[in-house]
Amino acid sequence: MSGTVVTSVATGAAIAAAAAHAAKLRKEEEQMTSYNGNDMDGWEFKIVRANTEYFRKPENLKKVRDEEAQNGWEMVEKFDNNRVRFKRKANRHSGDNLSGIDPYRTTVGIGNGNLVAMILGIIGLFIAGLVLFAVTMKGSVDVPIIIFPVLVIVLVVGIIFAVKKARG
Repeated sequence: MSGTVVTSVATGAAIAAAAAHAAKLRKEEEQMTSYNGNDMDGWEFKIVRANTEYFRKPENLKKVRDEEAQNGWEMVEKFDNNRVRFKRKANRHSGDNLSGIDPYRTTVGIGNGNLVAMILGIIGLFIAGLVLFAVTMKGSVDVPIIIFPVLVIVLVVGIIFAVKKARG
């Protein structure tokens, strides 16, 4: 029961922190993307976001730039490793259905659902490891001592894999 409460509290805190961070980023983007009337005349703009530092790798940035170029989008600037701004002439809509890329996509990389599943999986593994450790230390279960190094290795490898997968 207490493991469920801890997981629920941790999940709620993570969701609240993510929402606050998203609001901060939106406000920052509004300040960084101020346009005057001439900037907007005949152009449309979008920001492509990633949940991880996807654009940290030059090959990922190039891949997204090339994909967006298929629909006439030009990179304006890279805000950080999570956000890139693009623009294109507003009259470029005619070729939108020729590309396999959604011309109005605004996210790349690992999706929100996969990221949440990965975080909850890591939390679940950690709690399971703690429970196994506590039960074994009380002596209620006869588990060979080798289980602890194996459990630690599995947890560490799982976390490393998850982080690498998230970074693209």
